[in-house]
Amino acid sequence: MSEALSHHPLIALVGNPNCGKTALFNALTGSRQKVANYPGVTVEKKIGTVTTPAGQRVAIVDLPGTYSLRARSPDEAVTRDFVLGRLAGESAPDVIVCVADATNLKLMLRLLLELRQIGRPVVLALNMYDIAQRQGIRIDIEGLKQELGIPIVTTVAVRKRGLNEILGEVDRLIGTEVAPHHWREPSADEIRAAHKRAMQLHRTYVRPPVRPDTWTGRLDAVLLHPVFGTLILLAILFLMFQAVFTWAQPAMNAIDAGFQGLGQILVATLPAGLLRSFLVDGLISGVGSVLVFLPQILILFFFIILLEDLGYMARAAFLMDKIMGGAGLHGRAFIPLLSSFACAIPGIMATRVIDNRRDRFTTILVAPLTTCSARIPVYTLIIGAFIPDRQVFGFASLQGLVMFGLYAIGIVSSLGVAVVIRRIFWRGASEPFLIELPSYKIPDPRNIASGLLLRAKIFLRRAGTIILSMMILVWFMSSFPSAPAHAVVPAIDYSLAGMLGHLLAPALKPIGFSWQMTLALIPGFAAREVAVGVLGTVYAISDSGSGAALASTLAHHWSVASALSFLAWYVFAPQCASTLGVVKRETNSWMWPAIMFAYMLSLAYLASFATYHIAGLFGLA
Repeated sequence: MSEALSHHPLIALVGNPNCGKTALFNALTGSRQKVANYPGVTVEKKIGTVTTPAGQRVAIVDLPGTYSLRARSPDEAVTRDFVLGRLAGESAPDVIVCVADATNLKLMLRLLLELRQIGRPVVLALNMYDIAQRQGIRIDIEGLKQELGIPIVTTVAVRKRGLNEILGEVDRLIGTEVAPHHWREPSADEIRAAHKRAMQLHRTYVRPPVRPDTWTGRLDAVLLHPVFGTLILLAILFLMFQAVFTWAQPAMNAIDAGFQGLGQILVATLPAGLLRSFLVDGLISGVGSVLVFLPQILILFFFIILLEDLGYMARAAFLMDKIMGGAGLHGRAFIPLLSSFACAIPGIMATRVIDNRRDRFTTILVAPLTTCSARIPVYTLIIGAFIPDRQVFGFASLQGLVMFGLYAIGIVSSLGVAVVIRRIFWRGASEPFLIELPSYKIPDPRNIASGLLLRAKIFLRRAGTIILSMMILVWFMSSFPSAPAHAVVPAIDYSLAGMLGHLLAPALKPIGFSWQMTLALIPGFAAREVAVGVLGTVYAISDSGSGAALASTLAHHWSVASALSFLAWYVFAPQCASTLGVVKRETNSWMWPAIMFAYMLSLAYLASFATYHIAGLFGLA
């Protein structure tokens, strides 16, 4: 924990996945949140602060969801070790708030019994209590309170109901005497006994709904249908990728125009020289050409957060189980792969929900093939430059269809590679797929807005650190040394960037890459989207302009075959050092990131080679 928060009493939020725990955390802490990693592991932690009714400042930690302290995944292990005070550099919580879905208490009661055994003060928060009431579920709160000997509070996190009651109980329990530590790793018999005890509590104090949630049943009859449900899922994915390309266009045009206008102002006000070149050709043409894609990335995250809040993600995983199983992947692999559409790093980290080691490692190795948001700037630039902006079938954008096709290639290739990996490294069937389907819920606009704001901050921070530093480096390499007097070729050919590009170009000439394209791959290894900024900086040395001007420049200098080859490279290439680092940490070995790098690089070269030469047969070279 950070020093700024270390002196505050610590409150841990613990609960099953999909119980509304994060929504409660957001409601309690608002904007007073920080995201970091637990010491020694890659699991993210969310921590925030809030003032209790008694005026006491407390720190609240949102722990990963778990079904039991008998941890079977890395996420569950972090939750167990945190509440037990076993994590290095982390103190044990002063109070545990056990968050339960009031409409589905069976699994939560077993976890609650385990939490009571560790000797820390516990508060039970019955979340989504309004839905339980609407369904007619009757919970004997007073009886359950007397039986368990802990305070119970009803909450509706999305409407901020019950927050003061929780904090009031926290006030009362902070500083109470901690009982001796009784928890130890339970045996199989003890687990069965705890489960039996939880079922007995549920039968005694929870009555089944008088008015069952018929809407969930009716929707699932359609959305989980093997034919109609799959078609609906494909339609949702198609809409998502169409939206990424078409809905974002007005905002992208506005950002592009803003950077172009800023560049024109600097050109008009600053004398020609290194400073103007640095600001216009380095920063604006480089960083600006990447920031213009922020609207597309936010639209992608909007769909992912919305589907998660609706409760549809678990259904999508259920639908994809047979397809995943056919490729040798566990059904739970769908959620990490879908998360990889945003970024492979959280996708790889999300594989912790997969218990079996071989299933988890297989998913880790194929996750980067799923098209991440960092590829969007590259895809959009090339598609905008070489694919006509027109409609097909009377309703769909051709450019959007090409974007959808690139995503589809990523998905199909990840499944194909999974088959090969399982045949080479791990033979045998995957474990059975079990998943709890949460009730459908109306998404909380504040939760969606908070998630989008967080992703925007992460992207902008990335643009202000990695991308900015790469752009400064590329500008320097593109500007020095300067061309000699009476030079007959462009000045950039004499620069360090030109020398490096020409040196490496022969290796990639068979796949149709120019030296400028080759150069863009090098700093692009730090972050995929940097390649767009590099191209903007390199070409801006002689032609400063906006993102639209860069697309026009590429269309003039590149052949269609080379552009398609570049797209094929980015579908498969391991163009992200951070991803390889996370794979090393998650697998605790350099062997697996080395295998990932080798097979993805080989696939990228072969795909680009085939694409370039097949396109050449059609006269596009």
